[in-house]
Amino acid sequence: MAQRFTNKVVLVTGGGGGCGAAAVRMFAQEGGRVGIVDRSAENGAAVAAEIKAAGGEAFFAQADVSVSSQVTAAVDAVTKALGPPTVLFNHAGTIIVKPFLETTEEEWDWLMAVNVKSMFLVTKAVLPGMIAAGGGSIVCTSSISAIAATPMEVVYNTSKGACHMFARAIAVDFRDRKIRCNAVCPGFIRTAHGMSEVEKLTALGVDASDEVIAAQQVRMCEPEEVARAVLFLASDDASFITGTHLFVDNGFTAV
Repeated sequence: MAQRFTNKVVLVTGGGGGCGAAAVRMFAQEGGRVGIVDRSAENGAAVAAEIKAAGGEAFFAQADVSVSSQVTAAVDAVTKALGPPTVLFNHAGTIIVKPFLETTEEEWDWLMAVNVKSMFLVTKAVLPGMIAAGGGSIVCTSSISAIAATPMEVVYNTSKGACHMFARAIAVDFRDRKIRCNAVCPGFIRTAHGMSEVEKLTALGVDASDEVIAAQQVRMCEPEEVARAVLFLASDDASFITGTHLFVDNGFTAV
């Protein structure tokens, strides 16, 4: 296996499960020293222990990435344990599946904080160290929902549209300091989060059956397929790629 991240410190938010955990495993397999940030202490610590048991290097810091003080503490802890991250995977995020007229202002604020404000806070905390190290790479998790509005998900769609532009704007602002920033945009994924989304859509009368998903993207995406795209964008293999949106959706958005 290629060792594209040997001696590199990688920070993954939302690294305790799903695509985040899949990426953590792959970064570690390729030599990365991985800092895992997750709201769940149980999940984050379990993934870190798994990496260590396999001979890799990992450190877990618990944090709600929508809270500034917790982000600062987590990034400081990772930096103290492993060194300043030069690779950042802004993956932490969640979803609200609900009719728009039943969505509360509090729910809007909460989802925008978890999905968008978190990227602002974590990126702002990590960038100075990246710049001091001479450069780095950031990958943000967006979604097909940034450009293809999915029903019953107005707040989620809006938040992912913001993630889309955040990655592009960071890329433009920091390319002269050797910082790259890109977004990965998955379709429907076979994770606990993704299967819960399908169940909630179905309960609200949206046809999210196997047949419909097959027509849109043939099958459910596996978390490892998203992680492989993330590692490509984060690696030197993508050295002249910044400000792009890589859709991992098997043609969902091409139709």
